[in-house]
Amino acid sequence: MDPFKPMMVLACAGLIAQAGPEPYAADWASLSAYRCPEWFRDAKFGIYAHWGVYSVPKASGWTDWYGRVMYQRGSELHAFHTAHYGPVDRFGYKEFIPRFTADKFNADAWAELCLEAGARFAGPVGEHADGFSMWASKVNPWNAAAMGPRRDIVAEMERAVRQRGMKFLVSMHHSWNWGWYPTWQEGTDCADPANASFYGPRLPASARGGGDLGTMSGHALPMPSPDFERVWLEKVREVVSGYSPDLLWFDNRMQILSEGVRQEMAAFYYNHAAARNQEAVLTFKRPDMPLGTGTVDLERARMPDIYPDPWLTDSSISRESWAWSADLTCYTTDRLVDDLVDIVSKNGCLLLNIAPHPDGSIPAEQQERLRGIGAWLKLNGEAIYGSRPWLIYGEGPTQTPTGHLADQEFEGFCAEDIRFTTQGAQLYAIALGWPENGTLHIGALGQARYNGKLKGVALLGHAGKLDWTQGPGALEIRLPSKPPCSHAYVFRIDR
Repeated sequence: MDPFKPMMVLACAGLIAQAGPEPYAADWASLSAYRCPEWFRDAKFGIYAHWGVYSVPKASGWTDWYGRVMYQRGSELHAFHTAHYGPVDRFGYKEFIPRFTADKFNADAWAELCLEAGARFAGPVGEHADGFSMWASKVNPWNAAAMGPRRDIVAEMERAVRQRGMKFLVSMHHSWNWGWYPTWQEGTDCADPANASFYGPRLPASARGGGDLGTMSGHALPMPSPDFERVWLEKVREVVSGYSPDLLWFDNRMQILSEGVRQEMAAFYYNHAAARNQEAVLTFKRPDMPLGTGTVDLERARMPDIYPDPWLTDSSISRESWAWSADLTCYTTDRLVDDLVDIVSKNGCLLLNIAPHPDGSIPAEQQERLRGIGAWLKLNGEAIYGSRPWLIYGEGPTQTPTGHLADQEFEGFCAEDIRFTTQGAQLYAIALGWPENGTLHIGALGQARYNGKLKGVALLGHAGKLDWTQGPGALEIRLPSKPPCSHAYVFRIDR
């Protein structure tokens, strides 16, 4: 018998007993009344953090999947685990929980850094695929308030983020719990029925879906049980009821859940927000929900052109991993700023992941990147915050790749790449490089393509006037001897 089932039934009964009409019903037609709020359209930039039990092993590589891959014989993480911690039947993933002490975690320091970076929304991973909840859960005894840090991480982050005027987000990855651990694999602590409250019931290997590590398939056989779906839903209800996130973010693989559960989840979140007069954002990856029932999110990927509805890219400060690892290297600040500009020019927002140390401190290299983004936004934010797309997103030779995780193979932009945004009647041209010949050419604003006379051109951060000519082929801007900042360069165009 599921030990949480009575609690779940009571919780569901309490929800049914609520009085009064609610604006959203648990069906796709009703949920399609969702409209992305203006605060999200204006915010453009947010930060979250992959930090949990999976951060504890001092391993290299793709460490946010440590709890799964450590059991895969022949993998580098299995070899690492065996060498440093012993066989997986004696030292399983659950043994890392007491070592997850969060000695240096400071929610105020995290939130202050997010604010300094220019983020307008921020928050933690609420539960990753490992099934360890970062809040004081009643449905899941394996949570950060009851063991490990013995602190409600989500509550501390909510207070710190909202005190600084940012919107609060929580990300949820727990659709992956189904088949995450190899409960079918003898010789592991996952196969011991005594550990089923954490690792889950014994399932066949096919429940994992996909196959190898690089496959992010949502397929699973058998599909999740009713008990799993009830616990999955109650975890969402706990987060929504307890912390009222402004943005509720879901990882992919929700498609393995029944449509009714997904519909009930979305209706509960939207109705909770409506009762609080809160403008809520629910993000999902295709095909987990129909278009129009929430805001589309792309993982380490972006739209190839302007998308008519606001959308989100979730990406990381590093190419290699979402969580801290011993060999973690960061993207350059220039690359991160360019990515933000490109995404915003296409009507998107960027959610950037950071990877704190196991103790809860944020590595100096990552702090430097975030402060660099914040310095750029402090100077150039008028072209980003509250902006909207122009007629075209940009010009230049670089084509951004499309598809799930495509950005991991993307090498970045060049000096000829330009992106456009608008703010009311104002047009901004953002050059992603500083031309060596001292002249910036913007073909889209040449007389042959743009039927309008420009009135002025200014470079944000540069006090002097610029020499410019609107010729037939391009707007040509003679640049000053030194750029005003270290990254993308923003030109305000008066029309």
